Parts: sequence; structure tokens; C-alpha cells
Amino acid sequence: MRIKTIFLIIFAFSLLIAACTPKTSPVDAQSLTIMTHDSFAISESLIAEFEAEHGVKVIFVRGGDAGTTLNQAILTKQNPVADVFFGLDNTFLTRALSEELFMAYESPLLEQIPAAFKIDPDNYALPVDYGDVCINYDKTYFSAHNLPVPTTLEALTEPQYATLLVVENPATSSPGLSFLMATIAHFGEDGYLEYWSALKENGVVVVSNWETAYYTNFSGSTGQGPQPMVVSYGSSPAAEVIFAETLLDESPTGSIIGPDTCFRQIEFVGILKNSSNPELAKTFVDFMLSVPFQEDIPMQMFVFPVNPHADLPQAFLDHVDYPEQPASLPPELIDAQRETWINAWIEVVLD
Repeated sequence: MRIKTIFLIIFAFSLLIAACTPKTSPVDAQSLTIMTHDSFAISESLIAEFEAEHGVKVIFVRGGDAGTTLNQAILTKQNPVADVFFGLDNTFLTRALSEELFMAYESPLLEQIPAAFKIDPDNYALPVDYGDVCINYDKTYFSAHNLPVPTTLEALTEPQYATLLVVENPATSSPGLSFLMATIAHFGEDGYLEYWSALKENGVVVVSNWETAYYTNFSGSTGQGPQPMVVSYGSSPAAEVIFAETLLDESPTGSIIGPDTCFRQIEFVGILKNSSNPELAKTFVDFMLSVPFQEDIPMQMFVFPVNPHADLPQAFLDHVDYPEQPASLPPELIDAQRETWINAWIEVVLD
């Protein structure tokens, strides 16, 4: 009888121990690390759904701007600190591919993506989103001064637009570099410096970064800056409405969308070679191309989904002007000439 009682006590105690011992959950069992730039954002609830569905903990490692993050990935490519790299754009694509950072992956969702975005035919880098760097203008200024909004790059050198444009230094600013690319795409390598010389003579203002250009110099944002035109983003007019303190029926700004006035940036994702979990990395890439993720992109990063099945927020439908002929350059040409172009621009515009 005593033996039976002792056995029951031991059995009950073992059940208590088992109940109190933390169980190893799928989240504890594996993790997936995503390396990305500082501007990356996505809804926490969406990531939580992915984690729950696949039994994984997603960890994001941010490395600065796109160029700096890419440098880190290159330096650690033999022993990568992440499984997936997101944020590579078409201005750095060839460099990443030449470094052989990624393993090829033909996601089944690529069938839904338009061919114009699939720049890498070998599928080492898969397109996720795109955005247009455009010249934004202050609607009130042009209306009050009875001044027509310029529709071409050439028009910006006309006397009536003297001192009205602020741009960012392409050596220190991503949108500044994109606008420089637009002028090279339009005027060619033999003609872009002559164009910039004409802009300089017409009083173009150059600042170091987008924040200064948009929030200090541009009159359309604060209503107090001296320049009514600024190099910014095609989604900026929608952002003005979304973040307005009072409800707006119309954005106070618009975008100049004439031929080659906007430069299209495409962002890519790639699975890093030597990933510790390549199969799960493939699943995450599929997730990024899926409609739920794609529909979350605009309000998080103010860029556009590459999957045409993804619906856009109403503000993007109502307040964004879409260029029919955005400027573009071959990624391999950009990679080969980027520094040469920038240095030549500095000599003409800043010296």
C-alpha cells in the first residue's frame, strides 16, 4: 500500500514537473534573418502571421542605406549574417550579381510579375517593389504666379524657372543620384554635363540630402521654403494627403511626369549563399511577392508593389501621377560609370 502511495506521489510530481517545464516551440526551434536597409518597414501583424504559419522567428538586421548594407553583405559573404537580403536596387544590381552573393531561385509567384521588373534573367535577384524619383512642385506657387508647370527637363533651364528648383547632391543622396541618372538617360553621357551646366547658370540649388531639400527648401511642404520644385518621390503627393493634420481633398503638391523626368528604382530580394535555412528563405521570398505583403508595401515604405494583383491604397489612386515614360539605364552601365558620372557632376556643378 505504501509502495502504491509512493508511486502515485512520484507520478503526480513528474506530471507537475512536466507541466511547469517550458516546451520547445517552433519559434524557438528556428529563426530566419533578413538583412535590409534602414528604410524597410512592414506591418508587425503580417510578420507575426508568417512566423505562426511556418514556426519561425523572423529577425531583421538593418545596415544603413542601400549601398552601405550591400557593402556589409559583400564583406560577410563567406559567412553571411543573414539568410535573405532585401533592398538592393537597380543602381547596385550588377555589383551584387558580380559578387555572386545570392543563390538562384525561380519563385512560382514570378509568373505574376510583369517582365519589365524582372531585370535579372537568372533569378538571383527577384523584384519586390518600385518607386519613381520625380520633381515635385508646389501647386499653390505656380497658380499664384500664373506660371505653367514645366513638363520637360529642357524647360527647367528656361529663365522663368530660374532659382526655382532644389536638387540633392548625387554623391550623398539616393534621390539626387536617381535624378542625375534621369538626366544621363535623357541627354546621354555626352550631353548630361552640358545640361547641368545650364541648370547651374539658371540658379539650381543643391543641398546634401532629401530631408533638407523637402522640408527646408521646398515651399510645397511647409509653405515657407524658397523653391517651389524639388527632387523627391512620385508618392510624395499621396504622403502629403495621408499625413496632413486636416483632411485634404487634393494634395498641395504634384509630380512632373514628362518623358525621362522621373527615374524608376526597382528593389530586389535575394537569398544569400550559405544561408543556414535556404528552404525557409525561399518561402519568405514567396511571401514577399504574395498579395498580402505586396498590398502592405505602399503605406509602409511609400513605394509600389510589383505584383499587379495587389490593390493600391485609395490615396495612391487619387493623388499620385504615374509617368508613362520613366527614365532607366542598364544596371551594368550604372555599375561601371557611377563614380565617373558623380565626379564629373561635382566638377561642373559644385566647383
